[in-house]
Amino acid sequence: MKLMLSAGEASGDNYGAMLLRELRKYGSVEAFGLGGEQLLAEGCDLTVNAHEVAAVGITEIVRHLPRLYSSYRKLVRALQQRRPDVLLLIDFPDINFKLARHAHRLGISVVFFVSPQLWAWKPWRLRLVKRYVTRMLVIFPFEEQFYRGREVDAEFVGHPLADLPMPSITREAFASQHKLNPLKPWIALLPGSRKGEVRLNLPEIAHAAALLGDSYEYVLPVASTLCREFVASHVPATLTKVNFVAADQARGALFHARASIVASGTATVEAALMGNPFVVVYRVSPLTYAIGQRLIKVSHYAMANLIAGREIVPELIQSNFTAENVAAQMRQLLPDSAQRNQMIEDLAQVRRQLKRSEGAMDAIAHAAAIIRQLCGSAIRG
Repeated sequence: MKLMLSAGEASGDNYGAMLLRELRKYGSVEAFGLGGEQLLAEGCDLTVNAHEVAAVGITEIVRHLPRLYSSYRKLVRALQQRRPDVLLLIDFPDINFKLARHAHRLGISVVFFVSPQLWAWKPWRLRLVKRYVTRMLVIFPFEEQFYRGREVDAEFVGHPLADLPMPSITREAFASQHKLNPLKPWIALLPGSRKGEVRLNLPEIAHAAALLGDSYEYVLPVASTLCREFVASHVPATLTKVNFVAADQARGALFHARASIVASGTATVEAALMGNPFVVVYRVSPLTYAIGQRLIKVSHYAMANLIAGREIVPELIQSNFTAENVAAQMRQLLPDSAQRNQMIEDLAQVRRQLKRSEGAMDAIAHAAAIIRQLCGSAIRG
């Protein structure tokens, strides 16, 4: 089986590695393409490392266009020269739709796993899905109906993170591993997996932590697409009275944290699945936000709120994202309270919605079975 993957973000890198591991249960897989450290560890030949393409927002992408275009051309050449049985695209639409077009011209089946949020913005891209994508495998329940109602071959396979067991690492072991004080409550800080997100979100998050004070320890998981030195450089040097501790395990940090501050994105789903009360934050450049406001068609940013159909976790976006506002929201979630208990109950309901029916094949196994089927058809053809 020959598979080209394109996963430009930390979450996609994780899902791609999970899929590759599952596919290799059934035979050898030659895998190559765009990914990060997790795909590399699974033996994927990285044509382009995700570090090279990480950007966020319209103005940020424009600034990095030469580098992005160079990476894109490398991927196109790999697609043309190595001719995979299937091109597996994981989110990251700005490059992935272009790759889908090239694969379609070459007669290569295209699987899109983790849908771009066309139901939220840029709905015109639906025509690209209908023209170039063979199968759309979605991980949120409402997306299947959205696509099928628009004549796209889509299937809800479940959310991969909803199938994972809770972290087995104990609080004591996590504390020892990361030199945390096990006697203090912890707050997890997740500023995003892209450099632009860290640059725009982390300083304000850190200031919010300083307002909450040194009664807590602050765990700062570092995404696989980033390096610790870069993340640490965006914690303001003046904040010396609180303890920020880098960690490799976002799930472990969320599981053991009392509450969390989470940038909008996949990490909000992870926090929801852990049942960890959290506040959603996000900031982009003023121009990106102004344009996005005109294009975005949904009433909420956080996926937990979209799935619930109402605001179950507070969202502090752009000008509302201030250290004072974040700290105020966190102070309502940290002590035992009716608000905290209600959020935990609501997050449990979201978790149930992200899983398929009881006894059904899990998300990764289901997606891998579809990819294997398409690869088999390509080989027979």
